[in-house]
Amino acid sequence: MPLARRLTLGDATALGLGSMIGAGVFAVWAPAIGVAGSGLLTALAIAAVVAYCNATASAQLAAVHPVAGGTYAYARAEIGPWWGFVAGWSFVIGKIASCAAMAMTFAAYAAPAGWQTPVAIAAVGALATVNCLGVTRTALATRILVVCSLLGLAVVVAVGLGAASAATPSPLPAATAYGVLQGAGLLFFAFAGYARIATMGEEVVDPARTIPRAIALALGGAVVVYLLVAVTVVVTLGGNAASSSAPLADVLASTGWSALTPVVRITAAAASLGALLALLTGIGRTSLAMAREKDLPSFLAKVDDRRRVPRRAEILIAAIVVAIVLVADVRDAIGFSSFGVLLYYLIANAAAFRQPASARRYPRALQVVGALGCLLLVNTLPVLASIAGTAVVLIGVLYRVIRLRITS
Repeated sequence: MPLARRLTLGDATALGLGSMIGAGVFAVWAPAIGVAGSGLLTALAIAAVVAYCNATASAQLAAVHPVAGGTYAYARAEIGPWWGFVAGWSFVIGKIASCAAMAMTFAAYAAPAGWQTPVAIAAVGALATVNCLGVTRTALATRILVVCSLLGLAVVVAVGLGAASAATPSPLPAATAYGVLQGAGLLFFAFAGYARIATMGEEVVDPARTIPRAIALALGGAVVVYLLVAVTVVVTLGGNAASSSAPLADVLASTGWSALTPVVRITAAAASLGALLALLTGIGRTSLAMAREKDLPSFLAKVDDRRRVPRRAEILIAAIVVAIVLVADVRDAIGFSSFGVLLYYLIANAAAFRQPASARRYPRALQVVGALGCLLLVNTLPVLASIAGTAVVLIGVLYRVIRLRITS
């Protein structure tokens, strides 16, 4: 049974923004400044350029293949089933790690000490339930959470930049080329949400027109927000941000506005929930597409007759995220997620590069830059994240090999 086309341009843009304006804007600055130092803004620019190239590839592919599954479906059609499988598997494992990071970040800001894990688990369960009730409810909830997030971030930026002339930030660590690239790889984690729009191609109204526009709007909005926040953190905290567990709260404290710290906590909680909701939605659709092709167990291909959502996939994904929350660390989850997502977009660029002239909306040079950028950034990620990511990708490949042999 096909999914229902109910998402408008505004809905799709909100889902993309909800995925990008999430826990990353609160969690990524400390590790990024720690490795990139005074090259933070350069690292942010590199991440944004790679994200833009990847976004144009996704938009071009989505216009021709308006189905659920994102690059999994695109790569299958353009360059073959194996490439599609690796893309889909990388997306699923990377974004499941992102879900765990979002849930843990939400709990860190919203829950009292000692209650973070139960609250994170409750958040996953609640949002999985929202997704199971239908995609229009998902889009409405995401819009509300995005607005809350942007209002809170606006307060932080206004206060921080308004008091910047009186701030005494500590010096930033010296930048190195490798550190800047590693920072860009970590910051890329914050820009990867536009993929959620493409994965929902089967539920978007007029997808050939809506998806490219929504991707451009969501990514452009996210770049502006991240640039403003990055400048605010640098001019108020400087190098001290590298050791901060809550840099945006420290921005307020350093400018004499610590009374507004609850604003940051509420904003962080809303942003994390918005990103978690959109992520769970996108993973469910990719899992549905893979199950339809037997690349995941076929019982996940069931679409609920009433709500028209892949309920079984949503429930299983939520259960896996809960398991990760019980054992994982936020920073490890960010590195692992970046590995899976960069590999996913590497394949997206390859698939878009193979498209004929009749389907081309952007020059091939953008796909070349995007692919090279993905390769460069994935090789600068923390070693443990790369090793773990490689191992899990190989497990997926082994699963598919065994499945093909059994069914041949």
